[in-house]
Amino acid sequence: MAMRRIVAAAALLACVLLPMAASPVSGRNITAILDGYKEYKQYNKYLSETKVCDEINSRQSTSMTILVLSNDAMTTLASDAGDSLPAIKNALRLHSVLDYYDRKKVKKYGDESAATLYQATGDAASTTGNVKVVDQEDKNYGFSAATPGARICTVTKEVETHPFKFAILEVTAPIEFDGLFDTPSTSNLTRLLERAGCKVFASLAARSGVLKTYEAAMDKGLTLFAPNDDAFQAKDAPDVKSMSSANLTKLLQYNALPSYYTKTSLKFVKGTLRTLATTKAGVTVVAKGDDVSLDTGKSKSRVADTVVDSVPFCLLTVDRLLVPPELYVGAPEAAPAPAPAEAPQGSPPATQPADAPSVAADHAADHKTKKPSSSDASRPIGALAAACSVGLVSLLL
Repeated sequence: MAMRRIVAAAALLACVLLPMAASPVSGRNITAILDGYKEYKQYNKYLSETKVCDEINSRQSTSMTILVLSNDAMTTLASDAGDSLPAIKNALRLHSVLDYYDRKKVKKYGDESAATLYQATGDAASTTGNVKVVDQEDKNYGFSAATPGARICTVTKEVETHPFKFAILEVTAPIEFDGLFDTPSTSNLTRLLERAGCKVFASLAARSGVLKTYEAAMDKGLTLFAPNDDAFQAKDAPDVKSMSSANLTKLLQYNALPSYYTKTSLKFVKGTLRTLATTKAGVTVVAKGDDVSLDTGKSKSRVADTVVDSVPFCLLTVDRLLVPPELYVGAPEAAPAPAPAEAPQGSPPATQPADAPSVAADHAADHKTKKPSSSDASRPIGALAAACSVGLVSLLL
């Protein structure tokens, strides 16, 4: 009898300890961290508008060093970039180093080269997307562009350091080099689509007039999911040749979002995304690791490649045509309009249309919302512990 009580007591104790051990640890969020520093307000703003924050937040297992700029220095960078968001995005990626650095490490190992998010995108020519880590005199150290003769931007403050995992360092000036602010042209959308292997889609968009709708939205906020030519030959693909003009327009608009998302930022979306189409049905993002798919409720389409990322426009290829549910033969009447998707914290697409889901408002609300206290966070575990304690006591009596 005594042995049975001991075994039962051990089992009850495990039911208290195991949930505690399994409690998830929230990952780092660069915009949430910088939100506590007024001197980096402008830097944080551009991180959100360009979605570079999502690229940083998605690399939770990567050691990183973020080189931040004061409000004045960020204003200088924006001016140097001609206030072009695509150009500013290049620079912010260059300031996101894919390794950990602090004074102690630099003084120990000296000068070296380090990769950045900009180099990782493949947009940089040769190794110009890297930065040099420079050991300066006395206790000073800094960073510079990889190009010969580049100025050294000294670290003025170690804002936050979490050894060998994550660091935020303030530097005196922007790291720049000739060519950093060069961005791809988006003036000819038809050519971009054709070069990406989406000639059928490009032809349909031009013939239906939807191409003009896309072009008009590119400066305000547009994410275009372009199916490759093979997608139109799939067994379940609709016969676009016999489709009415109204349905073809709906189909093509359904393959676009009225706001700016990158493939990385889509991973953080929760809920249903509204499309350009007047249809009540939206698309749901399904993300697993590096794979991102779009679910229409009838089929899934995998997001394949990024053709152009030029804030606030992003062109992505998909392997299947996104078809509104109501265009399927015998489909029931569409359900009520879905609630707007919950966008990733720290990524308000400031350029989206007024009637688009207000991610910026969600972002502001996230920071103003009172964080749950430790007692609130542990309430489910506390309740379980109390229940288990009662059982434990009753067994031991």
